[in-house]
Amino acid sequence: MSSEDLRALSEADRWLERLAGQRATLLERVELARVEGDLRERLGALRAAEAALEPLSRAYDEASTASSRLRERRDRLASRLEVSRDARESAALAGELDQVRVALGAAEDRELEALVEVEPAAETAAALRREAQPLAARRAELIASVAALESSLDEEVAAQRLVRDAAASRVEGALRARYEAALARAGGAGAAEVLEGRCGDCRLALSPLDLDRWRHAPEGEYPECPSCGRLLLP
Repeated sequence: MSSEDLRALSEADRWLERLAGQRATLLERVELARVEGDLRERLGALRAAEAALEPLSRAYDEASTASSRLRERRDRLASRLEVSRDARESAALAGELDQVRVALGAAEDRELEALVEVEPAAETAAALRREAQPLAARRAELIASVAALESSLDEEVAAQRLVRDAAASRVEGALRARYEAALARAGGAGAAEVLEGRCGDCRLALSPLDLDRWRHAPEGEYPECPSCGRLLLP
């Protein structure tokens, strides 16, 4: 068996590791996490703003309803007073009308006070909703982008696994078992080149004895890196 088969298997595993790294570190996913964090913050603020707005809105609605009822009553009394021809009835209506006008003035004051309180609270809630809209739209865009990129990378992974399986099938059983054990132990790849006296993956400098063993290893035998355990390729 040629060392090229082991080298091809090792390179296929490195490609798979790169693809997995790309999938895990997509810039779009990083941005998506940031956008979702911003949306969660605004949602929390919006809930607090709406909780503060709810009693103010209720108070304003009650004050507005009270004012409307008093205005209707005032108008009815004024209409009756205009057509009344009985002095006693007219006096009673005029007295009641005066009372209603006083009550209406007080009710409209309460309505105005409630409005002054409710408007800024309502604007705060509305501003938070406006701020959330572009973030929500961007979130949808990013979700679609991440899904498309992941699908593309998954296709590459599937194709690379076929390459890996083909390379693995050419490696003899016992050696393949050693390679797989080294891969499980070290990750990335189970074999490494020797570059300038160092393991090409963990970058540990090999001792003169380890270098000598590597240089004089019989064909088809691969010593292990004393640091990471990867098989050292000739």
